[in-house]
Amino acid sequence: MNISAKTKICMVIGDPIEHSLSPQMHNAGYQALGIDEKFVYVACEVRVNNLADFIKGVRAMGIRGISCTIPHKVEIIKFLDEIDETAQIIGAVNTVVNEEGRLKGYNTDWLGAVIPIEESISLKNKKVALIGAGGVARAIAYGVVKKNALLTIFNRSIKNAKTLAREFGGKAFTSNELGRIKDMDIIFNATPVGMHPDEDKSPIPKELITKRHIVFDVIYKPYETKLLREAKEQGAQVIHGVEMLFHQGIAQFKLYTGNEAPKEVMKSILLEHL
Repeated sequence: MNISAKTKICMVIGDPIEHSLSPQMHNAGYQALGIDEKFVYVACEVRVNNLADFIKGVRAMGIRGISCTIPHKVEIIKFLDEIDETAQIIGAVNTVVNEEGRLKGYNTDWLGAVIPIEESISLKNKKVALIGAGGVARAIAYGVVKKNALLTIFNRSIKNAKTLAREFGGKAFTSNELGRIKDMDIIFNATPVGMHPDEDKSPIPKELITKRHIVFDVIYKPYETKLLREAKEQGAQVIHGVEMLFHQGIAQFKLYTGNEAPKEVMKSILLEHL
């Protein structure tokens, strides 16, 4: 890498953050395009109660871009100067760009959700089960409804599920009613269940998954979660969380650098590290 005093910093923030592969993906892209003297990408653990101070640091240091993961996608909105229309509708931000001290929020997560699905089938009129109602779930809900899918949300808190259903359209149920998933075409896991330290857990009982399902787990580390292993055993088609990370990251790359991302290089570095 060719870091100098002119290099602009981009970073991913979250709590936890040690699992993130965003630095490897973005830095590989910078190197492939020969712009690694202009940009460098790092990771930073930021607690929710330190988010306000972090944003002050972003402004003071002139940090170019911020990628937001759990638990900052919603909370960060209050600290931004502007939010693009899509992120406003979703109500969550996963990308922040600093333009000469003015912070603008975007959401590219929805692209990471719909593109991998639509590479094989159209979402139109497909019955989609969404497990979870947090920031990532909001982006998925927006994306699948935008593509004219029929949305059903399952969440521990029925209140949060109903709120999401009202905003984007669809039905809402508690996690105790997961039996309804058998009638769905596509299942999204937008919860942390299956991620460290819960690698031995799945958000869905194995017996509810059938060979007619497409199962998409947004968790990418571990590469194959218990949910995806069991889905494969049941004969379902699976989509790994790395696909969402990749496609949302491609859109981020363009926002941060103004350059089209070198997709093959960035995808191969992700798979190499998984």
